[in-house]
Amino acid sequence: MFRNEKLLKTNKEQDPHYSFRRQRLHELLIALIHQQEELELMDAEALNFDGRVNSTQDVDPASWLDRNRRILKRYQSLVRSAITLDALLDSEQSDSA
Repeated sequence: MFRNEKLLKTNKEQDPHYSFRRQRLHELLIALIHQQEELELMDAEALNFDGRVNSTQDVDPASWLDRNRRILKRYQSLVRSAITLDALLDSEQSDSA
């Protein structure tokens, strides 16, 4: 990391508005996660370097990757939704001030 980037990051993290927005974003994300009826976790089973799966079950590597990719996209969608809601809240607060 360059020195200027480090200073910018430090100044940003010390900003109380940044801290408030980060906390609000976290709370929005948690609320969206709680709204999900069923939220799958990524499968930790992985291929060894020799091409074998780390479990006793036969797991097709392609289906394992597809499943984890689908789950990751769902999480990314939740994060993007939380960011959008946070931006809307920030916009409304700016307009009313």
